[in-house]
Amino acid sequence: MKLSNAVLRAVPGAFILNSGIGKLGMDDETAEYLQNMAKVAVPVLGNMSPREFGKFLSYGETVLGVALLLPIVPTRVAGLALATFGAGMAASYLKLPGMTQADGIRPTDDGVPLAKDTWLLAIGVALALRGSK
Repeated sequence: MKLSNAVLRAVPGAFILNSGIGKLGMDDETAEYLQNMAKVAVPVLGNMSPREFGKFLSYGETVLGVALLLPIVPTRVAGLALATFGAGMAASYLKLPGMTQADGIRPTDDGVPLAKDTWLLAIGVALALRGSK
């Protein structure tokens, strides 16, 4: 694996893995709060119970983080997984009320944390396009 791919995988991989581990065993109230945000962008997520969603999110982030960190996972596959995750975050940013200014693009103060996740989408697309090169 090229050093540039390793860096693009390691930084978000470690962050996402830490986030997923931190969400393991979250309480139902926290899961419901996160689910309410997520289902704005991906309505099917509203079909789960908050507890199921909490497990789905925490396990999903943990698996994604590990996939990015393990060099045996092909770069293109890891990139596509990260791009999918990043697209969901970007959709939440664009669809949640109060996250963008009147122009619908620039973030409000509340929107900055979600707007930053667009970087994950960009990194994922770059990895998917680069593959193992």
